[in-house]
This record gives sequence, structure tokens and C-alpha cells, in this order.
Amino acid sequence: MILRRLAGVLTGVVTGGVELLLLVLAWPLAGWWAPRLVALERTRLRVLLGQDSDPGTAGTGYLALRACVGVLGGYVAVAVLFVGLLFTGGACWTMLAGDSSPVALEFPGVRLTTESWAIGLTCGIFLLAVGTLCCQAVIAAERRLARRFLGPGPQERMRRRIAELTATRSGIVRAVDDERRRIERDLHDGVQQRGVALAMLLGRARHASGDTPGPAADLVGQAYTESRQLLDELRSVAWRIYPTALDELGLRAALDGVAERAGVPVTVHHGLAGRLAPEVETALYFVAREAITNAVKHAGAHDILVVLSEDERTVRVEISDDGAGGADPSGGGLSGLARRVLALDGAFEVTGGPGGGTRVRATLPKEPPCD
Repeated sequence: MILRRLAGVLTGVVTGGVELLLLVLAWPLAGWWAPRLVALERTRLRVLLGQDSDPGTAGTGYLALRACVGVLGGYVAVAVLFVGLLFTGGACWTMLAGDSSPVALEFPGVRLTTESWAIGLTCGIFLLAVGTLCCQAVIAAERRLARRFLGPGPQERMRRRIAELTATRSGIVRAVDDERRRIERDLHDGVQQRGVALAMLLGRARHASGDTPGPAADLVGQAYTESRQLLDELRSVAWRIYPTALDELGLRAALDGVAERAGVPVTVHHGLAGRLAPEVETALYFVAREAITNAVKHAGAHDILVVLSEDERTVRVEISDDGAGGADPSGGGLSGLARRVLALDGAFEVTGGPGGGTRVRATLPKEPPCD
């Protein structure tokens, strides 16, 4: 790697010199030789300096800047390295041959005596370090020019595109969850409160009518009953859209609420050490809730087990039941859960056949893809 980078700097000095000569002597023919030299520089950058680039339309402006950096910077770096090697090699030869001579060093208040090979070796190591830093500076400057004029290469563009799609995909999941929260708040703070007020007014009207029989009293009573049912349905819809307990109390409390509403025995084993990222907790919650709902509604399960576990990097939820089985992973509910889990770089699996119960497992990274 080091030798290849050094070769890149050396060849950059040579190609830079050629480019400067052509810029001075053959400027009218730049339309012919400039694209060829740009292609040569692109190959040198990729092979020797590890910088991929686009087959763009950079021309003489790029070549002029690159030639100045390559010739001046490369010459300084190579010269310093060469002198450092001379010092280091000479010091080692003198030390091995035993031809070293003492050298007196006098400073204000201090007088030192050392060997000539020690001074040469110290200077050589220092110059080699400086030359290495110069090479790195030249390589960094060349890469910056390449990114500025030649742009990212296919691999870099693909990497950026993958990162962008991953972040966008997880961002969509977060946006959906945020919209769910907003709708739940609107239902709770708006529609549901008006429903409560309506039920209270109807209750007062029924109380005011007392036991007086008549069509009006019957209608008020029926309206009061319907308003109470409407409130219950609104609470159920708001809970299905997004449970406030998930944000306020955490995943354990939210799943305990699902277990209480399931209508059949649901055992939740919570093996998580603490809170997770909001999108991960939300995904785990909806996987567990949908699996429990399907087991009760479609499979006729009488006993459901939910197990939450984690390791160093991932967290898992597994829901198993004793129902009739036959869950269809391509169905609307399960396929939606699978897309949600996959959007967070997770894995979703449904196992079990007819008559043998069903097992739903979702595995998610603790740190989801971020923007």
C-alpha cells in the first residue's frame, strides 16, 4: 500500500511535467491531448491512489491545477524522502563499519558529545517522517481535485445511493409512526373529547327527564347508549392506531395492555435490558400485536406466548400460539409487518402449518439505519 502510494506520487511528478509542457507548447491542440491525459490521470488515481472517479468532462483547468500540485508537491516530497534515505543509509553504514567519529554539540550552558552516525540517523528519520507527511498531503490534494473536477466514481455513487435509500426507507417508517401519533393525538384531544362532552350532555338530559316515560325520554336514553358505545369504539381505534403507553411507559407496558385486551391468556417474557430506539420499539410492538390479534381472531388460539430477547447487536420478538395455524405470510397484515421490519434492516419469519400452531419471529438491529 505504501509503495503503491509512493509510486502514485512519483508518476504524478512525471505526468505533471508532461502536462505543464503540453499546456505551454501545445495549447492549440488541447482538444486532442487533454482528454487522453485526463483518462491517464483517472487511471493513475484509481490504480495507485485508490480514488475512483467519473468519466467526466474535465479539461485543461483540471490538468493545470493537478500538474502544479503533482510537480511541486511531488518534487518536495520525493526530494525530502530521498535525502532522508541518504542520511539513514549513511548512518547505518557508518555504524556497521565502525567509522563513526565523535561530534561535540555545544548549546548555551550545555555541552554534548555524540556519534556522527546518531546525528545522521536522527536527521534521516526526521526527514523520512516529513517526506511521508508531504506525500500524504500531495495525495490528499490530488484526491480533492479529483472529487472537485472528476466527481465520484461508480462505486462511490452506488455506495451513496445505497446509503440514501437505506436512510430514506427508515425515514418513511419514522414518518408513518409520527403520523400515527398525530392521528392518535387528534382523536384523543379532539374527537374523543367532544364525544365525552356529548355523552355528558345526554346523561344530564336523561337524568333531567327522570323516570317520565315518553318517546323523547326513550330517544335520549338510546342516544346516551350510542354515545357511550361511540366513545368505546373511538378509544379502541385510537389504541389500534398508536398506543400512547408505548411512548410514555415503554414496550413492556404497551404489550401488557395488548395481553389484557386479547381475550385469551397471553404470557409476555420481557428480556430487554432497557428502552430501545423509538422505531425499533414501535416495530416490535406492532409485530407482537398483529400476531396476537391473528392468533385470536383467525387461528382460535387459547394460549399465546410472547418472548422478547436481545444480544449485543440485535433484539428479537417471538410470538407462538396453539391455534389452528395456517397463517399466510403474504396476507395484508403479516406482509405489512414484514415490510416494516425489512425497512429497518431486520428479518421477519412465519413458521408453522395447519393444525400445528404458528410462530412469528422478528429480528431487528438495536441501532436502525439513520439519516
